[in-house]
Amino acid sequence: MRTISLHSTSFSLVEFHGTKNLAQSRINRSVSLIPMARSQFQPKIRRDIGTSNRNPSFSWMATVGEKVHNSTVPTSVPVRVALELLQAGHRYLDVRTTEEYNDGHAAGAINIPYMLRIGSGMIKNPNFLEEVLEQFGKDDEIIVGCQLGKRSFMAATELLAAGFTGVTDIAGGYAAWTESGLPIES
Repeated sequence: MRTISLHSTSFSLVEFHGTKNLAQSRINRSVSLIPMARSQFQPKIRRDIGTSNRNPSFSWMATVGEKVHNSTVPTSVPVRVALELLQAGHRYLDVRTTEEYNDGHAAGAINIPYMLRIGSGMIKNPNFLEEVLEQFGKDDEIIVGCQLGKRSFMAATELLAAGFTGVTDIAGGYAAWTESGLPIES
């Protein structure tokens, strides 16, 4: 069995047909594919993670044995577009920790942490979906933000996989929001 390696310098989601395993080394950002029965590979580049000026490539989000489906890959928008969406009636879901949220947040944001602080580390909030369903309907237009954009992308992906239909991720998170001078509350 041969292994095919592909190298990357930025992040996005990818699906390879006919592969058994998809793993990435965080050291050199390479992706290794172990072929199954098929000999042809057709990479399908998915949406870019992060800012719109990055080139699509391969992601840490792709995991061993899982296929990434387009319906569960959230659209990421810059903070100014997110503000326009909020002004058009979308609602802001802030998935940062309660402490981060209390230090300042986008005006009108609802806080439901995606990760919880445990000692010096963090774990996924086991009640995240239930808590979101208490505040939002599956057809609501939701803008999801965190501090830098990683947790919000994971949370938005989980919401889409759970059947939410109007989920958009904020690229750059609260840091980009404040850098752009957009409205905040404490």
